[in-house]
Amino acid sequence: MVCTMAFLRALLSTARMIRHSPPLSAGLPADDAVLLDAPDEQLSPALVAAALGDHEPAAKLLATTRSSADWENRDRYLGRLVTFARHRDGWLTDWLAADPHDPDALLVKAELAVRRAWESPARAERLHEVGPMITAAAETDPRDPVPWRLALDHARGTHATHTAFESLWEQAIRRSAHHYGCHVAALRYLSAAWYGSHRECFDFAERAAEDALPDSLVQALPARAAFALLLDTQALGRTTSVLEERIDAAADAAIRLSAAYRPGDPWPAEVRNLLVYVLLARGRWAEALEQFTLIGQHATSFPWSSVSDDALGRFLDARDGARLQVASVTPLRNRADRGRPRGHYA
Repeated sequence: MVCTMAFLRALLSTARMIRHSPPLSAGLPADDAVLLDAPDEQLSPALVAAALGDHEPAAKLLATTRSSADWENRDRYLGRLVTFARHRDGWLTDWLAADPHDPDALLVKAELAVRRAWESPARAERLHEVGPMITAAAETDPRDPVPWRLALDHARGTHATHTAFESLWEQAIRRSAHHYGCHVAALRYLSAAWYGSHRECFDFAERAAEDALPDSLVQALPARAAFALLLDTQALGRTTSVLEERIDAAADAAIRLSAAYRPGDPWPAEVRNLLVYVLLARGRWAEALEQFTLIGQHATSFPWSSVSDDALGRFLDARDGARLQVASVTPLRNRADRGRPRGHYA
């Protein structure tokens, strides 16, 4: 009898998936329309020009963020330009040759050097060598918090003491008290994988989120703490009810933040991708599917590259999984369907 009931449940679940999967795809872009880390309309021309060896659009873009004190976009654009430069840096070489003291060129140079040092087997030694580049970038504009975010990442890799890290953190937030990148750098330092613990991570993230400006991405910082915990949980197979409550609270806060932005907006795309991962890990399928709809075509490398070599493929698989999970638990008919013939499974 038990086997029969399990078989019937499996049949019903399959029937539900077949019936409800197509409607649940409405609002989701086709797989081939989803782009990984798609640049926005400001960044795209700079990347295209860099591919052709022209650094001018990138220089203009970063100079504009600096002059307008648009530190959040400055950090985001810097990251994308450096990702490109890791494989094709001729445009950066030309830029530095043309203007070796340009503050934006120096910042790109420093970030690129730090990333390459992180990838080296001799990480700590290489990072120590690039320290003066970060200092040079920071000195070009005392207002800019982005070099200090870079300094925080650098400090984590060079095993800086808590005291040294706190000193850098003070310099960073003095320039921009709510800078998202600096908060992420601090959260990484405090993670269980480095110099803290999951509880410290959550404590820092939750306090920062409480102090954050309205609609600031810092409000999603607890979701990053939740992600780090979930990765460890999957590896170690254990957690606690208290931490699970904090994970769900982090997801709830990120859902509220996501609702403040329009569907398909590229700015909160990484936060929405992160939120989806957390929701799926907690079995909150319907809420995850709603976030996939809000994400639209904007898949992001983080968090998927942390769990797969094929970030875009993992994103698409997760989206399909959420859709099928929601379909499998949706009743075969709603109240309005009652009384209508629907075949064996009606």
